[in-house]
Amino acid sequence: MHYTLQRFRSSVALRGWRGTFARVRQEFKQRPAVDDSLQVDALDVPFSPFEFPSAAEPLVSMIIPVHGKIAYTLACLRSLLRNTSAPAFEVIVVDDMSPDDTAEVLSQIGGLRLIRNAANLGFVGSCNAGAGAARGEFLLFLNNDTQVMPEWLTGLLACFADRPDCGIAGSRLVYPDGRLQEAGGLVFADGSGWTAGRFEPRDAPAWRCRREVDYVSGASLMIRREIFNRVGGFDLRYAPGYYEDTDLAFAVRQLGLKVYYEPSSTVVHYEGISAGTDLHSGMKRHQLQNQAKFAAKWSSLLTQQPPKGTSLIRALNWRRRGSVLVVDTMTPDPTRDSGSLRLCAILKILDDLGWHTLFLPDDGHASEEEIATLGCLGTEVLDRPWVPDLLSWLRENGDQLHAVMLCRHTVAGQYISLVRKYATKARVLFDTVDLHFLREQRAAEVSGSPAMARQALVSRKSELALIREADITFVVSPHEQDLLATEVPQARVELLSNIHHVHGCSRSQGKRGDLVFIGGFGHPPNADAIRWMSTDILPVLRAHIPGICIHVLGDVPASARDELAMPGLELHGRVPDLTPWLEGALASIAPLRFGAGVKGKINMAMSHGLPVLATSLAVEGMKLRDGIDVLVANDAAGFAEMTQRLANDPELWATLSVNGMDNVATHFSPAAAGRTLQKALD
Repeated sequence: MHYTLQRFRSSVALRGWRGTFARVRQEFKQRPAVDDSLQVDALDVPFSPFEFPSAAEPLVSMIIPVHGKIAYTLACLRSLLRNTSAPAFEVIVVDDMSPDDTAEVLSQIGGLRLIRNAANLGFVGSCNAGAGAARGEFLLFLNNDTQVMPEWLTGLLACFADRPDCGIAGSRLVYPDGRLQEAGGLVFADGSGWTAGRFEPRDAPAWRCRREVDYVSGASLMIRREIFNRVGGFDLRYAPGYYEDTDLAFAVRQLGLKVYYEPSSTVVHYEGISAGTDLHSGMKRHQLQNQAKFAAKWSSLLTQQPPKGTSLIRALNWRRRGSVLVVDTMTPDPTRDSGSLRLCAILKILDDLGWHTLFLPDDGHASEEEIATLGCLGTEVLDRPWVPDLLSWLRENGDQLHAVMLCRHTVAGQYISLVRKYATKARVLFDTVDLHFLREQRAAEVSGSPAMARQALVSRKSELALIREADITFVVSPHEQDLLATEVPQARVELLSNIHHVHGCSRSQGKRGDLVFIGGFGHPPNADAIRWMSTDILPVLRAHIPGICIHVLGDVPASARDELAMPGLELHGRVPDLTPWLEGALASIAPLRFGAGVKGKINMAMSHGLPVLATSLAVEGMKLRDGIDVLVANDAAGFAEMTQRLANDPELWATLSVNGMDNVATHFSPAAAGRTLQKALD
């Protein structure tokens, strides 16, 4: 009763009364004991011997301390066998003098390393004993009353691969009934802790993004073996258990590393099976005792933690600089278009700079894969049904925002007034992506359409008005920045161009052939370019180089394929990975006759060391020199001549390859974008 009252009072302090009663409703809501969407094994499955794959050099050593409860241990081991296919791993079970037949049963499981303690060491001592016998680069401590879900191990390893500063990664822990049990833990200045997300829906937006936390539960905790040994393992002062995982997290953080909650790793945990829930009896009685030991040991570092009573949202983002909301027409997909690739890079940079980043798609939709992709970038996705629309979210949360970035003029036109009304402290950033009116104006010039010219004038008026109203406007090219300096001299316009890492060139000119065009038919400049290649460029090109093909890598609707069909134009649709194409092509072709902004298709090719053939308009604002960084042509004959030059001149090809990569590194790097974003948000 005392424990329940204590948790209730703490919840009120963290969440306020409304949030607390919402949580109480979640806790007492009737639900099945087991969520059918989780692959949870029954505990009464009759035992039949099975075998783990052997690994001479395991990457991961899974360490499971046990003290009886053999049915839970077997269910845990079966889930490991079912849901862990790679990489190489070993399973170490440390039997801490179990009172049942645990040792006898586990000895029948092939490939399992069974350690039997000569004396009762408790959880802390058993984990250290298992770590001492481990051979893997990574140690993964796992409670025996858990069952792992598909891709659980891949998610934890991905966190270490993606985040060089990762010292510890912990899983999303859920109850068998599907509710969230823990999304990382918080520690307050008095040493008390709080498990984030308890009893809430596990797929709510706040719990689906990777985030830095104060600690993660030892129920599923991964750490490099070298780091574990460097800090001395689990501190024995907390034996037999409780606060040892929090203490380990603080020791790792003292090394300058971070602790991450990893939502893509899901583990079902039968909390309380091993230790119970009563703070005044059994194992659980050590929790209060060990809190005092922890507070004494880390008294200096605890002064940097939030005071007890800090609201949940402030505590969750205690080390964040503030919250930034980004709104675009739809959820970005880096395989779909260069705009998505750029936006994902921006979201990652915002996270790296220390901002709590939220993304809201204006169409309300985000696939599981898209949410996971942005979650790995540290971005919280506000999609339906969790967030019905931007207005309702701003009414409740607008006062917490430091900045709002509205992407594209269509989004900014709808919402800039709402942001001003409900997010009064927020800086309004307008990301043009490219100047829409400029693209329409050039399309009108190519087509000779008076109607398109009139539409361009309408767009110009509305877009310039948005630029005047925003605090800061981002453009992607120096040309657009110069244009706006004349059109709206009072506006603050910053250059935030395309963002690419340099991947490098893996194959010489002599081992390559054909051309690639990167881009989907849904973007009007791309559609015009593909038609131009089909009707004019490719026939002239094949007259000079018989058999050469142009491979179009991007969505082309079935309705357009008959129109475009001709020998040598290969329509592959959207491909999952551009790399093999960029490593095998002679060059990338970008015959754009209208458009605006900086062309991601050119950046992408050059980042792989692939030379580019492009029109003058396509290279506008990219600081590229004809014949040195790129080859420029503006008619079919010119493209044929340039392609022939590249095919016959390995030295020219190599020069363009190296200079193109240098151009990306100099003008389109994450570091350059980071400087712009930092300046805009400071």
